[in-house]
Amino acid sequence: MTAFVLKINRFTLALGVALAVSAIGVAKAEDGEYGVLMKTLANPFWGAMGQGVEDGAKEAGVKYFQQAAESDQAAEPQLNLCNTMLERKPVAMITAAINSTNLLPCLKAAQDAGIKVVDLDNNLDQAVLDKEGIKVTFHIGSDNVAAGAQGAEYLVSKLGKDAKGPVLVIEGLSGNITGEKRAKGFADKLKELAPGLEIVASLPGDWDRGKAASIATDTLTAHPDLVAIFCANDGMALGAVESVYAAGKGEQVTIIGVDGNSDAVKSIKEGRLNASVAQLPYLVGKQAVENVKKALAGEKVEGNIAVPTLVLTKDVIEAGKEPMLPYVK
Repeated sequence: MTAFVLKINRFTLALGVALAVSAIGVAKAEDGEYGVLMKTLANPFWGAMGQGVEDGAKEAGVKYFQQAAESDQAAEPQLNLCNTMLERKPVAMITAAINSTNLLPCLKAAQDAGIKVVDLDNNLDQAVLDKEGIKVTFHIGSDNVAAGAQGAEYLVSKLGKDAKGPVLVIEGLSGNITGEKRAKGFADKLKELAPGLEIVASLPGDWDRGKAASIATDTLTAHPDLVAIFCANDGMALGAVESVYAAGKGEQVTIIGVDGNSDAVKSIKEGRLNASVAQLPYLVGKQAVENVKKALAGEKVEGNIAVPTLVLTKDVIEAGKEPMLPYVK
C-alpha cells in the first residue's frame, strides 16, 4: 500500500512539474518580446506602419523592439539585422522583407528556434516559403493585385473605356513580389476595361524616386503622346510627376501611385499627382501586433489578413467623407 501511494505521489509530482513548466512556457511566450523588422524608416509609409506597431503594442500591453534597414534596397544589411534580432530570442518576429528571398536563412533559423514568424506587408512569396519549408504564422497587408486593379479602374473612370494611347508602368525592385503583383493587377484590369490603353513599357524603378523620374523622361521622349503612368509606390510616382511637369505635360499625363503617404497626399492636394491607391500602413502595423498576441495565446488567426486600400483623389480628400481617411497617415 505504501509503495502504491508512493508511486501515485511521484506521478502527481511529475505531472505537477510538467504542468508548471508548460504554464511557464505559455506565460513566457505571451509575455515575451516581439521583434519588428521594417524595410526602412526613410519612407513615410514605413513610419506610419511603425506608429501602428507602437500603438498596437501599447494597447495590447506587449513589449517590442524595432529595427530597420537604411533603405528599401539594402537586402544584405537587412538580413544582418534579422540575424542580430534572433540573438535577442524574441517570441515572435514581424518582418517586412525587402524581397522574397533575402531573409529566408534568418526566417528558417527563427522557425527552428520556435519563434513565430509574420510576413508584414505581404513581401514573402508563399511558393518560395513552401519550397524552403518555412511556415509563417500569418501574412498581413494590402491585397497588392487588387491595389493595382484599383489604379486601373481609376484611370479608366477618368479617361473612359474607349480611351486610346500609350501607358507606362514603373514597377518596384526587381524580384520583389509586392511591386510585381501591383503591376500585374494594373495591367490585367486595364486590358479588361480599356484595351485601347496600351502598356508600352513596364520597367523596375527600384522604389527609387530619381530612377522613376529618369524612366518617365525616357518614355516621354520615346512616346510623346503618353497618356498615363502607373507607379508601384508613391515615391516613384512623385519622381514621375517631376519629369512630366518638367516636360510641360502635366495636363496630358495621368499619374497614379500606391501607398497614400503624406508626400503623395500633399501632391494630390496641389493638383499634381492625380491619385494614389492608399494602403493603410498604420492599421497593418497595429493589426499585426494584435494578431501576434492572439496567436501566442493559442487563438485562431487567419493565415492571410487583408487590410483594405482606398483610392485617394483630390475630390475624395476634400470631401472628407470616406470613413477610412483617418487611417491614411
